[in-house]
Amino acid sequence: MQKTLHLISLGCNKNLVDSEVMLGRLHTYKITNDISNADVIIVNTCGFIEAAKEESISTILEANELRKEDSLLVVSGCLSERYKDELIKAIPEVDIFTGVGDYERIDELILNKESSFTPEVYLANENSKRVITNSNYHAYIKLSEGCNQNCSFCAIPSFKGRLKSRTIESVVAEVSSLIEQGFKDFSFISQDTSSYGRDLGNKNALIDLIKQIELLPGIKSARILYLYPSTTTFELIDAIANSPIFQTYYDMPIQHISDNMLKIMKRGAKEKQTKELLEYMKSKSGSFIRTAVIAGHPGESEKDFLELKSFLEEFEFDRVTVFEYSNEENTTAYNLEQIPKEIISKRADEIGEIARELMIKSNSKLINKEIDLIIDGISNEHEFLLTARPTLWAPEIDGEVLINDTNDFKVEHGDYYKALVTQIADTTPLATLIKKI
Repeated sequence: MQKTLHLISLGCNKNLVDSEVMLGRLHTYKITNDISNADVIIVNTCGFIEAAKEESISTILEANELRKEDSLLVVSGCLSERYKDELIKAIPEVDIFTGVGDYERIDELILNKESSFTPEVYLANENSKRVITNSNYHAYIKLSEGCNQNCSFCAIPSFKGRLKSRTIESVVAEVSSLIEQGFKDFSFISQDTSSYGRDLGNKNALIDLIKQIELLPGIKSARILYLYPSTTTFELIDAIANSPIFQTYYDMPIQHISDNMLKIMKRGAKEKQTKELLEYMKSKSGSFIRTAVIAGHPGESEKDFLELKSFLEEFEFDRVTVFEYSNEENTTAYNLEQIPKEIISKRADEIGEIARELMIKSNSKLINKEIDLIIDGISNEHEFLLTARPTLWAPEIDGEVLINDTNDFKVEHGDYYKALVTQIADTTPLATLIKKI
């Protein structure tokens, strides 16, 4: 009888790529959504910040409660790598522990019921047999692992190591293979994507990659996620804006804007440089700019916070994600004087309100405009509505457009259409399909 597998992928989409590699290695298993019926349960964990750690641990414990007798419970990923000794002692019910180096060996580990923590961080390449999830047209492409930055709040380099990039040839080969399988839309990701290739001696590797990807027949749209202020150049901004394939989409987490905080956070780029980059991005026709900020980092005075709020309101980002500061071991901010939790939460809530207003303002600019979008299927809102995503937006994080008039087109998942946005319902644009593209 065919064995069944239930996989839970937590955290970021970089983690998702590793989960898809494990699915590829375990392709002989039948995927089940019923965790209580699974022969093998894998929880691919996130260990980035406290909230993610809590979610990972609760998910592991819940999986153990729901599992059937004689099943295997496997815990992998960042949390497992970062706290392997503590977790092995604390949750002996887990059958197999593995970290961030053995995704390609998951079938072997399960066969032998063996835990393993290979020292080298795994990086998927063109030979990794992934099973792409959640889409028949979009895939994430991981460009590198690790990070050379020294941000005061981030523990990732302590368990993911220094920057390790794939070659351009490897990335192009993977994208080409996925195009042959019918994928048309791609998001290129890493911890610090604008540093891609610098460890290989090529400071312009991302620009070179953009030019190579543009040449591939069959690709229709792409975007780059997670630029870093100190390694983003005006030339890179131009390369993205001038590309016929890559969307004019800039995702650059600034974390803060006051020079005082940028210095404490060890961000590498000062306020002037950060603002110059953002203004240059905004000058590009049709640009969409996303950022992320941290509320309540040690050293953030009320003056610093008000400066951040003021800048977010004035610059009018299209999307803002706010994180409450999480005090993480093995970071330089860990032993600094901490801001009280209630102040952190209050500041995060205030920025959250700004973020919501900015999203509404950004989406409202689409009214009476034609946009290119991709059909994702029937909406959860109502069976007579379709959910779609503008090609300019990133999957999952930027929202959706609801189609309330198809103009009798025979619509299928993954189809590209030009649509007219007619109104905004709460924060969501409503649109009418005009023609297939």
